Amino acid sequence: MPKRKKDVCEIFCYNKKLVDSLKREIIGRGEIAGLSSIFDVLSDQTRLKMIYLLSKRELCVCDLANVLNLSISAVSHQLRRLRDLRLVKFRSEGKMAFYSLEDSMVKDLFKSALSYVQKK
Repeated sequence: MPKRKKDVCEIFCYNKKLVDSLKREIIGRGEIAGLSSIFDVLSDQTRLKMIYLLSKRELCVCDLANVLNLSISAVSHQLRRLRDLRLVKFRSEGKMAFYSLEDSMVKDLFKSALSYVQKK
């Protein structure tokens, strides 16, 4: 039987100078916590569908609820989580609440991730 290549290093540290440099440059706890929160929120399929729909156009809560076959209350709850992380924003117009993506960076993040998944 042929010997299998190992997928781990057999030594402890190959390039100490590089490792030391990267240790000094690694992002901080605050940034890691923020990224973790965003990816945690985006791990929910309903919220991802909302981001997808809002990447197309601004929508009112009731229209989002109808497209997703959810209650207005359920949609509002999910939108609040997205709003808390500044992924979406809203504006009121009379008795209506309209949501859109916070900025183009959110749309770009979503489009990049979708493109990555579609390539597989």
